Amino acid sequence: MQRNGSDEALWDGYALDEPMVDISETTPRILLMGSRRSGKSSMAGVVFQKMPPHETLFMDSTSALSIKYVANNPFVQFQIWDFPGDFDFAREELIYGGQAVSPQLVFGPCAALVFVVDAQDEPYQDSLVRLVKTVQLAYQVNPKIAFEVFVHKVDGDLFLTDEQKIDCQHEVQQTVLEDLAEMGLDMVHLTFYLTSIYDHTIFEAFSKVSQKLMPEQHYSTLENLLNDLISNSNMEKSFLFDVVSKIYIATDSNPVDMQSYELCSDMIDVVVDVSCIYGLHRPKPSQPPGGVDKAAKLPAPKLQAESDAPTPPAPGGGGGGGGGGG
Repeated sequence: MQRNGSDEALWDGYALDEPMVDISETTPRILLMGSRRSGKSSMAGVVFQKMPPHETLFMDSTSALSIKYVANNPFVQFQIWDFPGDFDFAREELIYGGQAVSPQLVFGPCAALVFVVDAQDEPYQDSLVRLVKTVQLAYQVNPKIAFEVFVHKVDGDLFLTDEQKIDCQHEVQQTVLEDLAEMGLDMVHLTFYLTSIYDHTIFEAFSKVSQKLMPEQHYSTLENLLNDLISNSNMEKSFLFDVVSKIYIATDSNPVDMQSYELCSDMIDVVVDVSCIYGLHRPKPSQPPGGVDKAAKLPAPKLQAESDAPTPPAPGGGGGGGGGGG
């Protein structure tokens, strides 16, 4: 992937110290926006940087726009724009690389906008007002944006049951849709997810988002191939995974069972861990492409005990064994 001539390596497909990028390029982008300390950077680190969830507690709050590349395979290639918390285009000027970035430049090439609502930070009114304003502005610039709302941090003592989680999502969803309808934006489609970095919900949510970045005809082709696979192989469910991030690029037309997805995701971890221990190693530079050292094809030297009797010649008149080493 072209990056202003930079050859900086990726760590598992996610650039660590990303240099300043050309924000006018057309690489698909996902915008991460939301309230301060809502967990935007944490979820990106867990999914795309393999950061253990407990280590996100020590991350600093995002104070400036951060742009990262995700380039794991031909199907998973996009930018992640991580915005400062509580950012408001109406009151603040977005600066990146010493230059001002207009809303047209932000939302114009944008493929998906992920707005994160902290489910543990009640009341939600301020966050939801900012969400509605952001959707309004983004839709005016680019009506094709996929709007995704992550009701995040649905874990801990506040959300011990599924009913508590569903009630929280319903409250957020109903408030947002009513506010959009009052503004005449009831045609805007938003998708709501319950997410947490301590389970697989955040991976499934990003799976759904990344699928929307793919051309529809490409996804339909992959889905049909997976349908053929399960029908001819007596399978119950199939996923096409990005092994690095554990998000699934496509699945068959059957409904997604969360337990099946968790099982497959955990199996990927097991296979990767075992491969790191017992996997095939690359041949050393001194070895031929076949991976077999030429020296290994030579017969091993024969050792003989010390004796006063002369050594009988080998059959065929071959030379004697190698001389004794010094």
